[in-house]
Amino acid sequence: MTQVKESSTNQLNKKLALNVCPVTYTLGKIGGRWKPIIIYNLLSGKKRYSELRRLIPAITEKMLIQQLKQLETDKLIERKALPVVPPFVEYSLTKAGMELRNVLDAMVAWADFNRDGGEMK
Repeated sequence: MTQVKESSTNQLNKKLALNVCPVTYTLGKIGGRWKPIIIYNLLSGKKRYSELRRLIPAITEKMLIQQLKQLETDKLIERKALPVVPPFVEYSLTKAGMELRNVLDAMVAWADFNRDGGEMK
């Protein structure tokens, strides 16, 4: 994998957009194919890693691990590992993660309205 040049114009513009535009900032934290699905599944409560794998069958193991680490780094989820055999790891939303409920609900409402030509169900 090639290394990203931090001083490139593209990287500087990206950092500026993240700091200036709240929508860009939010999408930077929850954007992509899998993060909203992971967050949505954690809205109902704590889940073990294996539960998340079952709930999101299309995601690869590598991608799930990567996305969980990013969400944890961004302080949207908490990872709790118990020192037992077999390993017991539980994921839950932080307060900031729980505050995304209204954002996701608004996205669902928008999709429901616009997906089928703008007719409310």
